[in-house]
Order: sequence, then C-alpha cells, then structure tokens
Amino acid sequence: MRLIDADGTMVGIVPIEQARKAAELAGLDLVLIANNPDNPVCKIMDYGKYLFEQAKREKEARKNQKVIETKEIGMKLTTEDHDLNVKTKNACRFLKDGNRVKVIVKFRGREMAYQNQGYAVMEKFAQLCAEFGQVDKPAKIEGRNMVMFLAPKKN
Repeated sequence: MRLIDADGTMVGIVPIEQARKAAELAGLDLVLIANNPDNPVCKIMDYGKYLFEQAKREKEARKNQKVIETKEIGMKLTTEDHDLNVKTKNACRFLKDGNRVKVIVKFRGREMAYQNQGYAVMEKFAQLCAEFGQVDKPAKIEGRNMVMFLAPKKN
C-alpha cells in the first residue's frame, strides 16, 4: 500500500504491518484514503481532529448559504383592486427579501367555468410585480386552484 506521512510527504509503497507500526510510533491513526484494490492509499493522521475539522467546514458552509423560502399569496377570482394592490405590495416585499412567491387563485362553485378570468388576474398580478420579480412557473390549474410562482429578479 502507498503510505503518506503525517506531514503530507509520500513515504512510498510499504507493507501494511510497517504502516501500522509507523502510525503507532507517531501516536496517530492509520486512515485509508483511497480504497482502490490495485493501489490502496493510507495516511497517518489524527482521525478525531480530521473529523472535527471536517464538521467545522460543513457548519461554516451551511452558515454561509442563503435559504430561499416560498411565501404564499392567496386570492379569489373576485378580489377587488385595493385588495389586489395590498397583496402585490406584500409580494414585492417578499421578492425584495429574496424569497419566491406562490400566487394562488381559488375558484369557488361555478367560477371554474371562468378560468380565462383567472389567467387574466394572474397576468395582471405578474405585471404589477414585474419590477421586483419575474414569472418562474406560469399559471397552471391544480384542482380548484390556479397556481403561479414568481422568483426574485437577478441583479
């Protein structure tokens, strides 16, 4: 097997017993790096310290990543202009914060016969929010609801 020393220098090809003795003399662990049957590679290192450093790096990476939430805005086909403006203002605020917005128009009773009006409401909503976001997934009927996703604009 190939052996790498604790300071990172390549020792060379040695028998496994000699590698174990070298790790024992150094007071460290013998860790299998590459499990290739033709050419296994082992390294002498402090395995506990290695796991700690790896966990620390993963925690730092998780801390630096941005979590994008999906906020919902619900409307009906008969939503008045003032209420629509309030909902678009909230949606624009969500988009400014970097979140996606799921816009839902709920159809009740016989309103299912007027789906084209639902598409018009969705189009109007998308135009009002066009300054801060663009349509990620266009309006689509799902059961008695019409759903559209808006995503924040890229800078």
